[in-house]
Amino acid sequence: MSVKEGKSKVSKILIITNHSYMFYRFRLELVQELMKDHEVVLSTPFVGHEDDFQSMGVRCIDTALDRRSINPKKDLKLFRFYQKLLKQEKPDLVITYSIKPNIYGGIACTLAGVQYCANVQGLGSAFQRKGLAQFVALLYKLAFVKVKTVFFENTVDASDFEKIIGLSADKQTILNGAGIDMEKYPYKEYPENDRTHFLYIGRIMKEKGIDELFSATQRLKDEGENFVLDMVGFFEEEYKEKVDEMEKKGIVKFHGFKEDPRPYYEQADCVVLPSYHEGMSNVLLEGAAMGRPLITSRIHGCMEAVDEGNSGYLCTPKDEESLYQVMKEFIHQPVEKRREMGVCGRQLMQNKFEKSKVVKETIKGLKL
Repeated sequence: MSVKEGKSKVSKILIITNHSYMFYRFRLELVQELMKDHEVVLSTPFVGHEDDFQSMGVRCIDTALDRRSINPKKDLKLFRFYQKLLKQEKPDLVITYSIKPNIYGGIACTLAGVQYCANVQGLGSAFQRKGLAQFVALLYKLAFVKVKTVFFENTVDASDFEKIIGLSADKQTILNGAGIDMEKYPYKEYPENDRTHFLYIGRIMKEKGIDELFSATQRLKDEGENFVLDMVGFFEEEYKEKVDEMEKKGIVKFHGFKEDPRPYYEQADCVVLPSYHEGMSNVLLEGAAMGRPLITSRIHGCMEAVDEGNSGYLCTPKDEESLYQVMKEFIHQPVEKRREMGVCGRQLMQNKFEKSKVVKETIKGLKL
C-alpha cells in the first residue's frame, strides 16, 4: 500500500516506546517496511542505536521515561510531553509499545483525536501486584477507549484484556511475537560439549523463575550431574549474593549482559526459561531458530515456541520439582536426540514465527 499510488491516507507515523535498544533489536524490520511509504518519527529514551535509526532516515526524539517508577509527578510530566509532542508533530498515526507509552500515549491520542495502535507485549509485573493491578487496568481502559487496534503476542493476554477492561475482539490483533529473522539467527550445528550447557538469557529476577532454576540446578549438582548453567543478562541487586554463591560452587557461569547473544546460543546444549509470564519470549524464538532444544514454562508466551517432546520440554511454572525433572531428563538424552530436537525447533520457527510473516501481519493489522 503506497502513498505514491494514492492507496494510503497515512503519511507520518509516530512510534512511541520505552527502550531504543530493545526496539531496534526486535522491530527494525517493521520500521524498514513502514519507511517504504511513510515518514517515521521515533520517541524513546535512547540507550543505543540512535545513530542507526537516524542513518535509516528515522527522525529521533529523545524522551525522558523512567520505566520502573510509579511516581505520579514523573508520569504526569511524561503525559504532558506526549500531548506537546502530538501538537508539534501532527502525526497521522501513532504506534505505542510497552505500558507507559500505551497508557499515557494512548490517553494523549484520545484527547487529541489522533488515531493510534498499541502493542501489549505481556501483562508485566504491574498486573501481578494487588492494588496496582486495578489502577493500571483503569488507566488502560481510559487509554484504549478509541484505540484502532491492540496487538497482542498470545491469545491469553488478549482474552485477559477483554475481561479486565472490556476490549472488544474486533480491536484485537494476535501476532506470533515479534517474529524471528531466520538469517540473522541461522541454524548452527549442535555442539559436542564435555558437559551439558544449559543457557539462561534475560534479566535475573524472580518472575523469570530464577528461584526455581537455582533450586533445581543446586539439586542436580548435589546428585553429581555433569552440567553448567550459563547466564547472560543483568541481575537485580537482590540476586547478586546468590549468583556469586552459585558461581563459586561451579553451578553457574555468569557472563553479564552481551549485545550479541548468538555465540552463547551456538555453544549451548539447551535454552532454559522457567518464566512466570511472557508476551512471547524472543529468547526462546532465537534459541530454537539456531537449533537448540528448549525447556520452558507451560504458559502462553512460552509454550507456543515448543513442540513438546519433539523440540523441547515444558514444566509447571513456579514448580522447582517439575523443572528439576525435565532438566534431569534432558541431561540424560543422547546427543543425537538433542540434535533432532534442535532441528525440529528450527522448523517450527520457520513455519510459524518467520520475521517477514509477522511484519506482514502487523502491517495488515495497522490498516494503513
